[in-house]
Amino acid sequence: MAINRGSIAKELLPGLNAVFGMEYGEVANEHAPLFDTENSDRAFEEEVLFTGFGTAPTKSEGAAVTYDNAQESYVARYTHETVALAFAVTEEAMEDNLYDTFAKLRARGLARAMANTKQVKAADVFNQGFSATATGGDGQPFFSASHPTVGDGTQSNTLGATDLSEAALESALITVSKAKDDRGILIGLQTKSLHIPSDLAFTADQILNSTLSTAIGVNPTTAANGATNVNNINSIMNLGLVPGGFYVNRRFTDTNGWYLKTDCPNGTKMFVRSPLQTKMEPDFDTGNLRFKSRERYSFGFSDWRGFYGSSGS
Repeated sequence: MAINRGSIAKELLPGLNAVFGMEYGEVANEHAPLFDTENSDRAFEEEVLFTGFGTAPTKSEGAAVTYDNAQESYVARYTHETVALAFAVTEEAMEDNLYDTFAKLRARGLARAMANTKQVKAADVFNQGFSATATGGDGQPFFSASHPTVGDGTQSNTLGATDLSEAALESALITVSKAKDDRGILIGLQTKSLHIPSDLAFTADQILNSTLSTAIGVNPTTAANGATNVNNINSIMNLGLVPGGFYVNRRFTDTNGWYLKTDCPNGTKMFVRSPLQTKMEPDFDTGNLRFKSRERYSFGFSDWRGFYGSSGS
């Protein structure tokens, strides 16, 4: 009996889509806490950042009001990338009735590959965050001590080459709270969450979730004047200064790097141009059945104040 590849494709496709979808969903969306997701209907997206206004002056009686201009600071561009991968089920496998098993195994592998690619591209925004070759709209890396402003010189969202600790996090939280806009006005920035590689999960848990401070110092009440836990309260937890807790990203490559997400609007974004799609069709020349997956998206940052980061020591 002749093989009807078109019929096999129609019968096989729903099952492959189900297997693909289940496997794709098994890969954790570790990018989700890092990026706000928006849809796009263009080849690229651009976001224009404005400086805001300076401090309002006192107006004397009868005097004219002072005018100010909200200038354009810089433009952040998101260029979408097409990510696609496929596999083929041979005509011989179909003849031997192996297409169902082979195709499902390959569908699982394809789903993992597509999902992993998305997570790697998302993490690369941070993995290259200190690199001079990966710059944003203001010409600086994501994490830089030299972000230019219109009226306040240069500003920084780096936390220094400091390993994650209770003291380092306290200092970082203070830095975030003193953030200013391009005109030098305090903006009341607040920290939302801490983002770390797997290597720092235990450290982060102890810092954020211990009732008592993890700081080590000299306790004057002890007989021996040595280093010991001073048993102060954990102010970070007590004051709720990191309300979102911490998130582990297994694709962060810097084992000492750590990052604070803030409530700054228009920080890091993912634009979805074309959501994940799958398609299956026969190939006349080879007799194979081809299964393809494709999606199109971009990751990046607009306002660098959305994150503050440290590369560790």
